[in-house]
Amino acid sequence: MNSKTSPIALFIALVIFIPFLAGAQESKWDGPSVDFSHGQLQVSPNGRYLQFEDGTPFFYLGDTAWELFHRLDKEEAKKYLENRREKGFTVIQAVALAELDGLNTPNPYGETPLKGNDPTEPNEAYWEHVDYIVNEAEEKGLFIGLLPTWGDKVDPQWGVGPEIFNPENAYEYGQWIGRRYKDHPNIIWIIGGDRLCGGDNFPVWDAMAKGIKSVDPNHLMTFHPQGGTKSSTCFHDADWLDFNMLQSGHSDKFISNYKLVHDDYELLPVKPCMDGEPCYEDHPVSWDPKNGWFDAEDVRRAAYWALFAGAHGHTYGCHPIWQMLHKGQEPISAARHTWDEVLDLPGAWDMTHIRNLVLSRPYYSRIPDQSLIESGQGNYANHVAATRGDGYAMVYLPANRKVKVNPEKLRADSLVGWWFNPRTGKSEKIGEFPANEPKQFNTPVDGVDWVLILDDAERNFPEPGKD
Repeated sequence: MNSKTSPIALFIALVIFIPFLAGAQESKWDGPSVDFSHGQLQVSPNGRYLQFEDGTPFFYLGDTAWELFHRLDKEEAKKYLENRREKGFTVIQAVALAELDGLNTPNPYGETPLKGNDPTEPNEAYWEHVDYIVNEAEEKGLFIGLLPTWGDKVDPQWGVGPEIFNPENAYEYGQWIGRRYKDHPNIIWIIGGDRLCGGDNFPVWDAMAKGIKSVDPNHLMTFHPQGGTKSSTCFHDADWLDFNMLQSGHSDKFISNYKLVHDDYELLPVKPCMDGEPCYEDHPVSWDPKNGWFDAEDVRRAAYWALFAGAHGHTYGCHPIWQMLHKGQEPISAARHTWDEVLDLPGAWDMTHIRNLVLSRPYYSRIPDQSLIESGQGNYANHVAATRGDGYAMVYLPANRKVKVNPEKLRADSLVGWWFNPRTGKSEKIGEFPANEPKQFNTPVDGVDWVLILDDAERNFPEPGKD
């Protein structure tokens, strides 16, 4: 730094950039993020989770990369995908017909996706670039959560559009894109794109989904809805909808997404559910910088709230990354950094710790259970979330506080307690104690949020977050 730099300028620089570098020392994921040799994805027998064909658990850990195909060239795409592989993300959510004037503004190679904006006339040169990224993702063990189109091509309430779909050409386009990617092992279909599912939109989305499923019945499919809404509102009983997705969105720091997840969890027939778009890291709260910015604490809280309420997986997002913002491009909703400047924000690394934690205990038996908390449950910003499975319980505390837990449902003689640090992925052993009466726990004094782990001592589970 220049010797003439003022102390005030130095202080500002440190305040801005030190949090961004906090994840730099994290350990990287070893090898491909997902092993496709386990077979196709399917819904688990209990209807709550996703698994591979051979029964291996699959944890849907998504990242939001809506503009990936539209704005990144090959080298940039490889850089982005490698960064997400090393963090253990398992699904990259991206849009074929992108939101930001995706029909008329060319990709980095000067290509647009359709001839004359006709969904039945694809431009092969554009789709070859999509193919390249899908193949690169496969090599790194990453699923592509592939949206055939963003919602403004169906319902142009906001966004550039134009509206190009009707039920007839949506079905035909669905068949075309379904045939193109049906043989790739790393595809999860996501119909929709930040729009309501009902009204005039319903027949278009339904036709597109049925078009894909008519030629590709083997890949799982869901629907990405508008903020504050859920796929289950319109499509819970649809044969093509394999799991539900909701969008809790960006309107408040403390959106109770656990309530939305709970509502879907209780539906019949049982289907897996998840929050596919919670608050994004480095996004202005309620789209206005005057309200502050969502940070790592916010995205962690949304993730643990949703998962402990019964979600099978979760999606992370970062504001400059979903739009793949480059220097010189117009930022959407006051984005203040380029996509490559925020790849290593702390919240992205924190998602790795979540994956490690939930996979370190029996997976398919995990259910939400607030009755574990006898006192100290909190409310609004301090909501304490509890879940349990075969021989263990987990309690997420979003702030330093006391909680009294009744472990009776674990049916154990004695328990081993741990404090799991969701910011580092490391655990501190509390000790062993009887399981026949409620016990109060006080969070460690350092840090903000913690996860309390209670294990049946006889099970000899590994340290939380470890294999």
